[in-house]
Amino acid sequence: MLADAGGMMPVELKFEGDKRFFTAALDSADLIVHGRNSYEDQPNSPGRKRIILTRSVGALAPDPANPRATLWNPAGASFDAAIERAGVRAGTIAVIGGPDVFEMFMDRYDTFWLSLAPQVKLPGGQPCFPGVPARSPQEVLAAHGLNAGEARILDADYGVSVTPWRRVAQTSP
Repeated sequence: MLADAGGMMPVELKFEGDKRFFTAALDSADLIVHGRNSYEDQPNSPGRKRIILTRSVGALAPDPANPRATLWNPAGASFDAAIERAGVRAGTIAVIGGPDVFEMFMDRYDTFWLSLAPQVKLPGGQPCFPGVPARSPQEVLAAHGLNAGEARILDADYGVSVTPWRRVAQTSP
């Protein structure tokens, strides 16, 4: 689960090691993509170029509240058009958000970083991907062609870890 039953990330899921990892990853990204309810709320957040998924626009539009953001309705424009509008030609794209946003990009990820906090239970919470809890997050990632790398411990006291799930390049015969 990535949020409680109310759709909010509870304090029980906030760990300093995870926060440092997440912040460093976003600081190194050239573009952040997220849903309308996601925002990382960090000191460097205002300087990050971003695409915000929303149904409030027909296709693409500037965000009136943020000159570094592009509003994107996937029903009205392609992701490539959104990237072009955002002015990103190359680099790393970080996709953050909830299950619907993650699902949109599941077959495009080079790497998905799956954080786990095994001691935290959120009954009725919001799952990280569609299909969870019927399938585990690991099963969902594997079904999309991603393979687990070596986990890193982010908080030993609570067993919090992050595992890179990477797409293996297909080779032609």
